[in-house]
Amino acid sequence: MPTLVNAETDERDALLSFLDAQRGGLRRAVLGLTEEQAAERPSASALSLAELIKHAAICEHGWVVGTLLGRPEGQYDYQKVSTFTLVEGESLAHWLTRYEEVATETEEIIKSLPNLEVDAPLPEAPWFPAGSRRTARWVLLHLIEEAARHAGHADIIRESLDGRTAFDLVREELTQAG
Repeated sequence: MPTLVNAETDERDALLSFLDAQRGGLRRAVLGLTEEQAAERPSASALSLAELIKHAAICEHGWVVGTLLGRPEGQYDYQKVSTFTLVEGESLAHWLTRYEEVATETEEIIKSLPNLEVDAPLPEAPWFPAGSRRTARWVLLHLIEEAARHAGHADIIRESLDGRTAFDLVREELTQAG
């Protein structure tokens, strides 16, 4: 007898897995770095690795909690410079922890939705048409795209710092884990 497959659950789990894989690329880019190294800007980029992780955490929280759930504490102000820079007292360690918390929160929220067709209004921004709405599926796909873009950006910054590539860091991570 064939096994029944829940397509909704499979899709949801697959999208969450792809998102987590892209987050891993971003986290791996800081593997073995000091706080000082993670705050450096060795390339043409205006962002450091720590700032990329901060931005990714704030952005994901904004999309899931602020946009999808419509909660005020998740509203993301795209105009605030502090979402792209470390401010006094912030550290890589803090933002890595926060990114993990956001990842857990995202997974819990997405799994609690009745389906991925749940939709929400997009925030007012110059790049969104007025009155636009997006589904949870679209939000997840967008987060995968954004995390992948940021992970690639992080690869360039890391390689500029010490010559280590994403492949070097994957090997190191696997060595440490196993």
